[in-house]
Amino acid sequence: MPPDPLLHATAGHAAADPQTADAVLMVRPASFGWNPQTQASNRFQRAEPGLASGANERARTEFDALVLQLRGAGVEVTVAANAATPVCPDAVFPNNWVSMHADGTVVLYPMLARNRRLERRLELIASLAAASGRRVVRLLDLTQHESHGRFLEGTGSIVFDHARRIAYACLSPRTHPEPLAELCDELGYETCTFNATDAAGVPIYHTNVMLALGSRCCVVAASAIDPSDRERVLSSLAASGRHVEIIDATQMAGFAGNVLELRAADAGSVLAMSVTAQASFGPAAIERLASTVNRIVAAPIPTIETLGGGSVRCMLAEVFLPR
Repeated sequence: MPPDPLLHATAGHAAADPQTADAVLMVRPASFGWNPQTQASNRFQRAEPGLASGANERARTEFDALVLQLRGAGVEVTVAANAATPVCPDAVFPNNWVSMHADGTVVLYPMLARNRRLERRLELIASLAAASGRRVVRLLDLTQHESHGRFLEGTGSIVFDHARRIAYACLSPRTHPEPLAELCDELGYETCTFNATDAAGVPIYHTNVMLALGSRCCVVAASAIDPSDRERVLSSLAASGRHVEIIDATQMAGFAGNVLELRAADAGSVLAMSVTAQASFGPAAIERLASTVNRIVAAPIPTIETLGGGSVRCMLAEVFLPR
């Protein structure tokens, strides 16, 4: 990212950062498909026969429909085109390589899969800032941790409680404490790390498939958290004053934890999820969630979920940068 005209002044820690963003960056897929470099750590990723053929075209259709729904709900969406080369099968998940904060900080993250590191494109952030009149104050580059085998995959690895300045992270092959500690020291956040596994005892690859934090509600797969950590994490979530919606392992596998609350142009709250997640919650839970937001947006993205192992939240890089 060029230092001028994008970089301004010196970053400072906001006293009360917003919990929800009023804008998101999304990257339209150009070469979406099964990524063999991520399958070992992502148990949500499934190679189903017959899905590979035409996967990118179906992913684009799913992507475009989600964009339309979010914009229809009043959320500002910047769509970036992904180049066909180099081949980046997971480029549709930009939240893993970048986060954009209310104090003007842009963070670049260290990623486990080598072909996912090719997704990092600072020109996308420069274009977004220029087009939307947002200010980038500093660049915090954590990618040097890759050379030491340490990883932290953005808001996949971290679920931020911006209001209380806490960074929740379940440790996994993609989430290591050292880059997390550096990030939180730079941003002025406390860490809340824990271990979490799926029903087979395999570490959950990303925190954002089992935990989501909105302004009035949080969703958590409590049973997935190691018993030695569970009470501490749940107590911290409860102390926020939010409604705590507990999901089980089956609901987590159906991406019920991979949801994101956003703000519309009219300041109303929008909870974004997939139709898979909506069905996994069930009517009673959806009614409870609906009472905490103004609107729920649910989009069908079965190709992206199955082959990519991520859902709607993974497709959204929140834009908190100041205007």
